[in-house]
Amino acid sequence: MASVLSKSQFFFLKNVSVLNTVKNTSIKNFTLASSTATRASSSSVNSRVLSSASTISTGLLQRNFFSNAAFNAKRSSLRNFSTFSAFRTAQTVEPVVEQQARKRTLLNSSKWVGYWLIGTSGLVFGIVVLGGITRLTESGLSITEWKPVTGAIPPLNHQEWEEEFAKYKESPEFKQLNSHITLEEFQWIFFFEWAHRLWGRAIGVVMLLPAAYFVAKRKTTSRVNRRIFVLLLLLGLQGAIGWWMVKSGLDEKQLEERRSKPTVSQYRLTTHLGAAFALYAGMIWTGFEILRENKWIKDPKRSMELFQQLENPALAPLRRIALGLVALTFITAMSGGLVAGLDAGLIYNTFPHMGDDYVPSNRELFDETYARKEDKSDLFWRNMLENPTTVQLNHRILATTTFFTVLAVHMYAVRNKFIIPRAAKKSVHAMMGVVSLQVTLGIFTLLYLVPIPLASAHQAGALALFTTSLIFAAQLRKPRTPIKILNASLYAQQLKKAQQAGSKILTETSKLAK
Repeated sequence: MASVLSKSQFFFLKNVSVLNTVKNTSIKNFTLASSTATRASSSSVNSRVLSSASTISTGLLQRNFFSNAAFNAKRSSLRNFSTFSAFRTAQTVEPVVEQQARKRTLLNSSKWVGYWLIGTSGLVFGIVVLGGITRLTESGLSITEWKPVTGAIPPLNHQEWEEEFAKYKESPEFKQLNSHITLEEFQWIFFFEWAHRLWGRAIGVVMLLPAAYFVAKRKTTSRVNRRIFVLLLLLGLQGAIGWWMVKSGLDEKQLEERRSKPTVSQYRLTTHLGAAFALYAGMIWTGFEILRENKWIKDPKRSMELFQQLENPALAPLRRIALGLVALTFITAMSGGLVAGLDAGLIYNTFPHMGDDYVPSNRELFDETYARKEDKSDLFWRNMLENPTTVQLNHRILATTTFFTVLAVHMYAVRNKFIIPRAAKKSVHAMMGVVSLQVTLGIFTLLYLVPIPLASAHQAGALALFTTSLIFAAQLRKPRTPIKILNASLYAQQLKKAQQAGSKILTETSKLAK
């Protein structure tokens, strides 16, 4: 009997320690309403967590998600947790929360929406790389018409190929640069432009049809619905920008005004590239946010610990720097678009020097021949955007600035690793590796006179660096207020279950002691 009592005493002391640890958890730090109350029991913790929900505007709780059939026993598990069940199963439910529960409003979108957006962003990544190859092979002006629907079908016989080739022969590019090419050579450049346009159409289908399904099935919040709508508009606009860009290389008057050979405008090329980056960023940011919030819901305890870490004031400067890095990588990539549009990579193929010096002379950087006004008032900005020498120097400066900024952030993250979330540390390490590779690719692309494989890899590297900066910034973001309340409610349920389990153990221990 003594051995039994010693075991019971051991378990009694163990479980009392566990319960005290659970009771002391500072869950009140994650509610919206501040509380001056001291530590309380599990029921008061639940009341405080759920009463804070009444401070939220009902505008934050939008869109129905689960149908009536969703309110079965299976939905009570954390894996299939719904907003309704979180509030409904809590011990104390305030009137505002009850009202929102009856409406079956949604705080987070389905994880499948996140997977869909991330997958579609991969298609956008691919089309950016393919677009770069299309430009490098000088294939972008091979299709002289814009037919959004019927243009998806290429010429299918010899006669149709001859007709398409005849249209190309009327273009300035054929007359001035490619008058020597044969039908077979035309088919080769036609393929790249056709594949690029077909890929764009495929993205449109992959974006539109699932979007309609998810919205119709109410698997998205109204917040995500607005973002999807903007992404769809941007996708349609991107197709129009693409044709607007191609048209600049087919119009002889525009070519004369630009004093250019038959090629697309560097401004329109950069606009097309920038719109692709913006579309990609919207997909990555929204998809990552959805997956992140669903991950939090599955593990409320760990999520609450992460929330506390993200609330650390020491992260505020790093959060701003991360957003600045996103802007810097974007601007650097756009300067690369100007370099590509002006073929500026084919001059000064040395590094770090540009010719005999690190920086060319002012006379070369601000050449008066680029000014179009008599008073030379446009001398500065035209040289900054149209002079290949100045544009290449700008890209070098921006690329170097980006590299050392990432290096500084990486060093800061290493020195302050205890305040930075683990996932964010992984992202900054990845960003450091990508920026190092990107600088190396850029230098070798310049030294070897822009070979297609290296130049394509360099363009892909720009988007990869932009991706890592986006994810790093996203991982430092604080959770949305509704998600805080949702996780607090879930965590309160876990506390209650833990205390109930502890009470049962204490009861059994008391029986054994008697």
